[in-house]
This record gives sequence, C-alpha cells and structure tokens, in this order.
Amino acid sequence: MARQRPSSQANSTYRFIIQDLMNTPSFKMFDTATPRIMVVDGSKVVRKMIEGVLRQQLPDLEFIGCETAEEAKAALQSGSVNLVTMALRLPDMDGLELAKYIREHTPQAYIPIIVVSGDVQERLETRSITDDVTDYFDKSLGFGALAAFIKGYVAPESEAGCEVLYVEDSRVVAMATRRMLEKHGLKVVHATCVEDAVAHLETMMAQGRIPGPDIVLTDVYLKGDLTGKDLLQSIRNTFGYPKGLLPALVMTGDANLANQTDLLRAGANDLVQKPIEERLLVTKLLFQLRVGRQMREKMQKK
Repeated sequence: MARQRPSSQANSTYRFIIQDLMNTPSFKMFDTATPRIMVVDGSKVVRKMIEGVLRQQLPDLEFIGCETAEEAKAALQSGSVNLVTMALRLPDMDGLELAKYIREHTPQAYIPIIVVSGDVQERLETRSITDDVTDYFDKSLGFGALAAFIKGYVAPESEAGCEVLYVEDSRVVAMATRRMLEKHGLKVVHATCVEDAVAHLETMMAQGRIPGPDIVLTDVYLKGDLTGKDLLQSIRNTFGYPKGLLPALVMTGDANLANQTDLLRAGANDLVQKPIEERLLVTKLLFQLRVGRQMREKMQKK
C-alpha cells in the first residue's frame, strides 16, 4: 500500500518563486562582474584569509570586512551587497541574531546570508539554524571551498553535462523542475519511484559506470512502498556510495524537525525546503556537483 503524503503543502505543485522575488522592491539584481560581499567574523586573520581566496575566484569583487555585528549593521545601511557570510559567534552578538536583524531592518529584505561554522552538521541535525539563514557552510571544508561556494551564489559556473537522477512522481512538478535543470545545462534522468531509481543505479553499476549519475535529487514521499529516505539508505548502505561520491539532495515540505534530522542521518547531503526557490536549489546542486566531481577525480588518480 502506498504511503500517505503529508497534507496540502507537499501535495501542491512546487511554486518556483524566484520570478516573484525579482519583481519585488526587496529583491535586487546585481552586477555579478563586480559583486559586493560582506564577511562578518571576529577574527581579522579569518577575514583576511577569506578575502584572499575570494579574490582568486572573483578578482573584481568589493570586499567588506566587519569585525562586529554593529559594523555590519552600519555597512548594510550604506549600500546594497550581493551576499553576507557570518560566523555564529561574534564579539557583540550571536550570528543568528544578526541574521534576524538583517531580515527585519536592512534595505535589502532579500539577501543571501551564509553561516560559516565548524559544527554545521550538528546544527543541521538539530535544526538549530533558523529560517533567517539562506544557507550554511562547514568550515572544515576549507576557505578555498568556501570561496567556490560563495561564487556559486553571486556568479555561478555551469556544470553542463552533469547527470541528475531526479525522483518525483508528479508529472507536472517533474516537467517544471526538469526544464529548470536543463536550462542550466544539466542532463536529467527522471524516475517516478524509488524502485525505478534503484534499478537505474543497478544498471549503471553493471555497466561499470560508478556511481552513474553525478547527483541524486529526490522528493521524500513518492508512489509505491518506498520513500526518499529508503532511497538514501540504499545509496549509502546497499551501493556503498559515500556523500562525496554520489551527493543526494532531498526536497521536502515536511516541517517536522525529527523527520528532517532522519533524512540527514540517512545520508542526505542537504535538504531543500518547499516551496522551491530556483536560485537556492540550483546553487546547492552546482556546489554538490563540484564536490562530487573533485572526489571522483581524486579517486581516479589513486
């Protein structure tokens, strides 16, 4: 018997809201050739290191370094920025409090806010990062990876030709999402259920194409007896593919924190909350694709 989906939000067609955002005064289109990026961190050394690696990725950026939340507040009032990164612990304010302030008080109601922390995985599992934060980055991945991550927001590079195994049982939703992904140069293999997705992975393995797709993008509740969580467990345990080799993003409208934590522990690299915002989904996809590609390149050299 098919498992029941959670109510109205998960049943409704995804709303791709980026166009609505772009038509509102709070959303500004920026010149990505000369982006303005703000880094809020109590350590001068860290700010300098981040600035250095960012300039390698974005030579023409305008860098705004702030030691405290008060400095950041003042700088944000003086002009628009493309993106803010912040530490969770600042000398004068908690980073999440600053994120909330930015949402409520600055001229830019919509601005990407990235939290950089060494305990991102723990916070993801406890869901202690608030909705005021756009995204989060694990400091242990290094400053070079952080610069590439930020570039993915302000000036994303294509991962054209990469294959996405996309699992979604709604034909309407699948069509809209597929068009969006193909617009960014991605190849899409669509499966309507977990059983078909697993069969595709088995075929790729039999052909010696390991892992086959470059990334998995799946909904949680699908037709049939298996869910997106079951697919994650199959990828990590049955096939034995680690997160770096075959990244997996899960789209969910389930606000239950325990269920979200279960998905991450089952093997999701990240979650994307519904309704889906195109820029956020594509940025997360491209970042995970780059990580996966680098992982496979290292394996091939061994």
